[in-house]
Amino acid sequence: MSTRTFRRRVLAGAGALSLALTGGVVSLAGTAQAATRTTSVFMKCVAPAPQPGADGNQDFTVTLPDGAKAGETVPIEIDPGETPVVPMFSIDTVNTIKAKLLVGGVAQTVTSPATPSHQEAGKKADPPKFSGTIKIPDGTEGTTVAVTIDQVITDAELGGTVYTTTCTPAPRPSAPVGSVAVAALPKEPVTTKLTPNSGKAGTAVVATGANFPPGAVTCSALLAGAPTGDAGTGTADASGAATCNLTVTKKADAIRIDGSVTPYRAFVFVEDVPGVKNPVDVEVLPGPLGIGPQAGNPAVDFGKVTINGKPQSVVGQFSAMTVQDFRGGTLGWDVTATRTPFLNEATGHAMAKAQIGIQPSCKVTNPDSPSTCTAGAPGAITDSPMKVASQAAGGDQLTGGEFEIGGAGMIQLPPFMFADTYRSVVTFSIA
Repeated sequence: MSTRTFRRRVLAGAGALSLALTGGVVSLAGTAQAATRTTSVFMKCVAPAPQPGADGNQDFTVTLPDGAKAGETVPIEIDPGETPVVPMFSIDTVNTIKAKLLVGGVAQTVTSPATPSHQEAGKKADPPKFSGTIKIPDGTEGTTVAVTIDQVITDAELGGTVYTTTCTPAPRPSAPVGSVAVAALPKEPVTTKLTPNSGKAGTAVVATGANFPPGAVTCSALLAGAPTGDAGTGTADASGAATCNLTVTKKADAIRIDGSVTPYRAFVFVEDVPGVKNPVDVEVLPGPLGIGPQAGNPAVDFGKVTINGKPQSVVGQFSAMTVQDFRGGTLGWDVTATRTPFLNEATGHAMAKAQIGIQPSCKVTNPDSPSTCTAGAPGAITDSPMKVASQAAGGDQLTGGEFEIGGAGMIQLPPFMFADTYRSVVTFSIA
């Protein structure tokens, strides 16, 4: 477990950072047989102090394909139009926009490239559109999947520091800004498992699969992508689960149920070489699942802010933490965050209404890692565990690896409080 400490000093004097940042929303490019819809969404935007936030309508033009299959990845384009935020100052930044979408109720994120942006004081920003992809959720065959906006986050880089503007629809999520008709067809058929997945000539193998039309199936062995001539037969039940039996008689490196999509299941062929056999065994023991550094990270100082009678927001950055999963299995993990109240234990002062939020990030640091990791949705850290990152369980596939977790932080301060130094301890845990 790693513990992170945050400090916030509130002064009764002068001095403030003058910076104007604007909220934005993504846009993504359409394809042939695509449908475009423009929807006005009421957005509530919180900007870094001293730039005031803003509420107002924003017109999103979203382009999506007319139709797709369940489980398919499709292109999307969003042209956001003008944002509600009006910059106080003219400024040049490099902006990255994260559009948090709900696709059929499933959270997905489309991220823009880092793009230079010139903001004119007193004029609403008009972020450029950009393209990305979304995945049609499994199990949506024969339905129409709605795409809604859950949140739009703009990271503006200025002089090496990132300032975040967060815009949230009201109500949240938004009304549908686009939709995709999902074909009433099963997902692409896949070969899921071989039992056993190795052996010498004469080995009988059972291949299983999913998403096949009910009825008879055939299977075949491959070497460098070409059939070896070894084939078998089987059946698929009403749910699409297929079983096929095959005997390997010659060298092969993969086996598939015919009609499935790549990747096929790997098969290790064991050559039967004449001579004296000398078996060599090696026992591989599971390693730990951990998050570090175990001693915790140093305190994060969010600087100073001056009481002005208005709610204020300040931003900072969580230092990166490492996650190592050396268990050698198929399990997943979740990293969660909790925090203590903002207090000064020496003076007894507290900021009960102060909030701290995180925009999580997670990336793979070891390219040999068999798993990827997924960052959690942005939100407030409280005394209830908040998921900030996760690795999905692998089913029949190996999971694990090395990862780095961090994210942008924001403290939202009340309009009035004792001028003092406050501390909240944020604890990140893994399970």
